[in-house]
Amino acid sequence: MPEDHYIERLVNIMDELRGKCPWDRKQTIHTLRQQTIEETYELADAITDKNWTGIKEELGDLLLHIVFYSKIAQEQQRFSLKDVVNDICEKLIKRHPHVYGEVSVNDEEDVKRNWEQLKLQEGKKSVLSGVPKSLPAMIKAMRLQEKAKQVGFEWETKEQVWEKIEEEKQELLDAVQRADIDEVEAEAGDLFFSVINYVRFLNVDAENALELTNKKFIERFTKMEQAATQNGNSLDKMTLQQMDQLWNEIKKQQP
Repeated sequence: MPEDHYIERLVNIMDELRGKCPWDRKQTIHTLRQQTIEETYELADAITDKNWTGIKEELGDLLLHIVFYSKIAQEQQRFSLKDVVNDICEKLIKRHPHVYGEVSVNDEEDVKRNWEQLKLQEGKKSVLSGVPKSLPAMIKAMRLQEKAKQVGFEWETKEQVWEKIEEEKQELLDAVQRADIDEVEAEAGDLFFSVINYVRFLNVDAENALELTNKKFIERFTKMEQAATQNGNSLDKMTLQQMDQLWNEIKKQQP
């Protein structure tokens, strides 16, 4: 089956469901919104776990949503799936002049800088304007820092970034000493932002790094609960020292 026929088959199924299935017929862009967010996070989970079967499945779910939104838009005479595909094709060509034009680049950083400059030429008022307001705070911080970097607002060395972390850490401790909860919150945010910046500077995905730690904590804590139960005990009846000892034993069993 030709590649384009796979999409055609999905579009045909969507047309049938929209016409014959009461649930599919009832959906709007607003009712689909939360499901789209959920599907995106499920894809993110599969990527973090390097679960290729899961990645394939979640990509299919997201593709379905793209076709679904396009179907609803076509019904309202807004745009079609063809318009969506053509628009992204034109955008990719326009924003890759080093491939489809005469522009020369040396590396990926040049590509990113050109991309942001082209967006400004298209009418964007700020290099930060493309960062969605509803992004989770950590991902938003990463995107803000990355975009600011494209216009030269970036530290020169990782040592400088670490010095900023130390500075923000001390400012947080000073705020704690003054017992000013609003100031503590502000300084904690500054410290988080600086740590994220340092991790980004090292080319590590801070969001994924924290999620890996979350998963590790869940696994170890769950094993602590199981171990306590096997010993006829429960965590709420153990001292912190006992729990800490159990935690370290489980930690030795895992990489």
